[in-house]
Amino acid sequence: MVQVTNPFALELGSGPASVTDGVLLRSCCLEPCVLSCFWGCEVSALQGALQAHQHGLRLSTPQHFQEALHLRYHYCQSFHIGSEDREERHLHLPVDQGITDFGPLPRQHYPLVAVLMLAEPEARDKYNIVASVTVIHVPDDKYRLSARVLFQYLLTSQGSMYELKPLFMSADSGGMSGPPDSEQSSPPSEPTIEASGVGQRPVLLEEGKEEEEEEDWLEGTNKDCVVCQNAAVNRVLLPCRHACVCDSCVSHFQHCPICRAFVIESFSLTRGPAEQ
Repeated sequence: MVQVTNPFALELGSGPASVTDGVLLRSCCLEPCVLSCFWGCEVSALQGALQAHQHGLRLSTPQHFQEALHLRYHYCQSFHIGSEDREERHLHLPVDQGITDFGPLPRQHYPLVAVLMLAEPEARDKYNIVASVTVIHVPDDKYRLSARVLFQYLLTSQGSMYELKPLFMSADSGGMSGPPDSEQSSPPSEPTIEASGVGQRPVLLEEGKEEEEEEDWLEGTNKDCVVCQNAAVNRVLLPCRHACVCDSCVSHFQHCPICRAFVIESFSLTRGPAEQ
């Protein structure tokens, strides 16, 4: 299992969000980055761009990504993000665009697609991960579901694409993400991902892999192993992604103690400096 560094993290900011009033985004980058935000991006255009990256057209710069969308979006905003920059950016559609919604369901446009890419050529040679793509729902006049992250993808310099998923942990497990309904997670101080499908927060899963999340989540009261109640939790079970057991207990189970899903494999949970 090889550990690689993810230089990007993005989350929704504080305050209300809507298509007419805009939305706040906060990024956390290890290197200077460019945040490109595409309002009303066509679903098929984004899918085509991601497929093009996997089939030879490497999307390693903001210009490459914008060109791959073939102008099939309503409006684009760009921001330069410093490595120490934690400021919230206000994204909004200009009034003269006259857009108050993105049509009835099912929709042909994503409300907002936010793309983080490394700004400096030297940094692109340093990291295997070259882009973070976040699809965000923003409420409008026709669909008032609260703002949330719908999908997050990482693109690599080799042309691979991975989807980020949350870890399921109890509320007191060092700030890790909680129930499946969590909409976003706090950016880690040193975001890292395991190439085989492992991460700190969120988790990097195998390319193209989709999982059905159970609706019920039994929250624990601390971060101790749910089996022995003595050792700290340090194993994540796959495919359910529950982080609930220690190294000593994991070998004794074929089914997850939380959801009873069959355990195919597990990986060691890596904690950031603030969580140790």
